[in-house]
Amino acid sequence: MSGAQQYKTLKGMQDILPPDTFLWQSVEQTARSIFSVFGFQEIRLPVLESTGVFSRSIGEQTDIVEKEMYTFTDKGGRSVSLRPEGTASVVRSYVENNLHNLPSPQKFYYSGPMFRYERPQSGRFRQFYQIGVEAFADPHPRMDAEVILMLERFLSGIGLQGISFQINSIGCEQCRPGYRDALLSFFSGKADQLCPDCLRRYDRNPLRILDCKSAKCIAARSGAPRITDHLCDDCRQHFGKLQELLNMLHVAFTVNPEMVRGLDYYTRTTFEVTSQGLGSQNAVAAGGRYNRLVREFGGPDTPAIGFAVGMERVIGLLKQSAAQEWPAPAVFIAARGEPAGTEALSLAGRLRDRGLWVEVGDAENSLKSQLRRADRISARHVFIIGDEELKSGQLRWKNLHDASQGVIMMTEIEEFISGIC
Repeated sequence: MSGAQQYKTLKGMQDILPPDTFLWQSVEQTARSIFSVFGFQEIRLPVLESTGVFSRSIGEQTDIVEKEMYTFTDKGGRSVSLRPEGTASVVRSYVENNLHNLPSPQKFYYSGPMFRYERPQSGRFRQFYQIGVEAFADPHPRMDAEVILMLERFLSGIGLQGISFQINSIGCEQCRPGYRDALLSFFSGKADQLCPDCLRRYDRNPLRILDCKSAKCIAARSGAPRITDHLCDDCRQHFGKLQELLNMLHVAFTVNPEMVRGLDYYTRTTFEVTSQGLGSQNAVAAGGRYNRLVREFGGPDTPAIGFAVGMERVIGLLKQSAAQEWPAPAVFIAARGEPAGTEALSLAGRLRDRGLWVEVGDAENSLKSQLRRADRISARHVFIIGDEELKSGQLRWKNLHDASQGVIMMTEIEEFISGIC
């Protein structure tokens, strides 16, 4: 309309519309089904938290906290942030609600929107969605293997192909300082080869240089010391046992000694799932251990592990991989005249009680118009009811997929439906 305000989504945001929402629901349902048989229960979290929940756990010097968080002061003068990831919120809830007092291990999954103010690009948005899991109070590598196996089952269950698992260990507070010194020594003469962000990281957290996507930094870190060469005995044994278990479970993986996670809370096991169909930003899911984080939130010393799956990337890959069969009405009822229209509504109610998706045409429109609508919405069967059908107690039916058609008695509808749906 001329002069009317044109409202649009904000940059980096998106509407998710049918039929795509059917695919989203299918992925979410598969996650709930698979996670539940592994004993993971749903936890629902607020999207708004105190800023300290994230700055303390993710790390003050990370890009997320420094550049990407949606942070503002509320009317009470408190600094609050839209959640940029889910792990910190789950840990906050675990400590706040004393969940450590429940039988261990405690295992949770969550889903929902996250928010980061980063440059929108293919498959990346400022409001994006994740499905994640967190498991607490089991330090054994079998939990690492179980979580990775569950992720593999989930990705296979939704039909994702062409993916690969990479794993690594980034050590613990015992062996990490020695590795940090080795990195500082390696990068000491390469200041001119690092991006501005990594120049700051050099003193604060040199491990994060290994996570930088800048072409300069990728070239500069060629030949850098590997964390796997600096692991303490406990971390080395833990990582070795994890590989042994994954092989036993037939989960294919590669060890990537250069892979670190961009969040400060990770310890020991880290892993990523990548896909060939996503270009340079090819991570579909990622996770790892964070054995110190519960303690840092004021809870007891509690080992933990988890992962998060990027929904937009998963959906994008599924849409590329094969033609999707979108849900469609099982039956469309075309009615001619007011009495037939009333009967059509009654019949639709009975069929919907059987769990069928039924659409009813407008009895005031022509039969041709109603059949055209049935075809456009990909209905499988059309029932046609008019004055003649009401008198005879019959209705006409058509299968719009194979063009078959016929006549049945009104009293035979339930039996007929059972044979076709």
